[in-house]
Amino acid sequence: MPKPVVALVGRPNVGKSTLFNRLVGEPLAIVDDTPGTTRDRLFGEAEWNGIAFDVIDTGGIDPAAGRGKEPLSIGSADFISEIRLQAEIAIQEADAILFITDAISGVTPADREVAQILRRNQKIVDGKPHPPVLLVVNKADSAQLRGDVPEFYELGMDEPYPISSLHGTGTGDLLDALVAAFPAQPEEEEDESVKIALVGKPNVGKSSLLNRLIGEERAIVSPIPGTTRDAIDTRIEYEGLPLTLIDTAGIRRRGKIEPGVEKYSVIRTMRALERCDVALLMIDATTGITAQDTHIAGYILENFKSTVVLVNKWDAVEKDTYTMQQFTERIRQELNFMPYVPILFISAKTGQRVDQVLPLALRVQEERLARLTTGQINRILQDAQEKHSATSRTGRALHIYYGTQVRSDPPTFLIFVNDPKLGHFTYLRFLENRIREEYPFTGTPIRLVLKARR
Repeated sequence: MPKPVVALVGRPNVGKSTLFNRLVGEPLAIVDDTPGTTRDRLFGEAEWNGIAFDVIDTGGIDPAAGRGKEPLSIGSADFISEIRLQAEIAIQEADAILFITDAISGVTPADREVAQILRRNQKIVDGKPHPPVLLVVNKADSAQLRGDVPEFYELGMDEPYPISSLHGTGTGDLLDALVAAFPAQPEEEEDESVKIALVGKPNVGKSSLLNRLIGEERAIVSPIPGTTRDAIDTRIEYEGLPLTLIDTAGIRRRGKIEPGVEKYSVIRTMRALERCDVALLMIDATTGITAQDTHIAGYILENFKSTVVLVNKWDAVEKDTYTMQQFTERIRQELNFMPYVPILFISAKTGQRVDQVLPLALRVQEERLARLTTGQINRILQDAQEKHSATSRTGRALHIYYGTQVRSDPPTFLIFVNDPKLGHFTYLRFLENRIREEYPFTGTPIRLVLKARR
């Protein structure tokens, strides 16, 4: 069942990003040496009273961004236009909205405009406005500022919630009200299809590949980056197997994402990754692998999704005997944190090797569901310790007692040890490599979990 989505909406400098960080539990930095795993985020996952939900930070709207102008006044037409777009998209995408204002500045014309847009675009579902909007008065850090909060009733948003996102004051009451306002989530129909998501930068050829795979022009193909805004599901049957192909909007670097629709298309792509089994990471052969490609690969790895790398537009590259080998080496170097992924060179335009895409994706999905016996795992672990024992940094060495595979999708191994804190990531990487020597789990990340044996 998909998690509810909460959008933070408001003018600049009201503290949206600070509240976002508090809700998702900053710091979000992942303790890992994997490139692309620590990023400035557009969204994150939060939890309150056992209820998980996604939080979208719409970001501050900079009236002068990209225009080379002085900042526009709060009441200017251009500024209001950007706020309107942001609020309207939030209404379309979110299950609940936190409308953030600023206790220090008081009610501003921009706040009134946002309130009007939100009220005008809400729908009545089961007798209640949807999505629900909670008015948040941030920066209410003193008794005097909290005493001024009643003036925000003029926005017509029911009870305002005074908080300090910096210090956390009042956020508990806000979150209680937020989770209580979530609409009931409908039960999803059971879907046994293999879900394959096409992800990558804008204009890399995702829609063209989709059209080749399904054999008809169902998705709009255009040379303009960002044509595909939504994650589009296409159901097909391949050799008797039901598949769901998910075409997603291209992901750009955060600084290149325009306010409004394209910003939310990134969120849709991330949600597509959450529900897919296999991600087809498409790379443009004419530009080679870029930092943004590794950035996207980091998102895929964080979601523990199986991956196939597709180097598209191979027909447009001048080649000699060593071109494919050189491309492969460069990709392996840049994606060294995903050494297990297969690489396929294709042309969605001419159809070159496109017939190999689905068979490879399905083989990777089979690897994702593979299981090793407990006997196999313990033999691997014993051999690994005999060949290379864990280095002791504190006078105590990691000792492995036994292990077992507790789940697949993705393959997860529970390893009982004397002290999990002694398990350095370099040794875990060594153990992973030893497991892959026994069974490759092609295209699939595996998870190693250390647990103390009592």
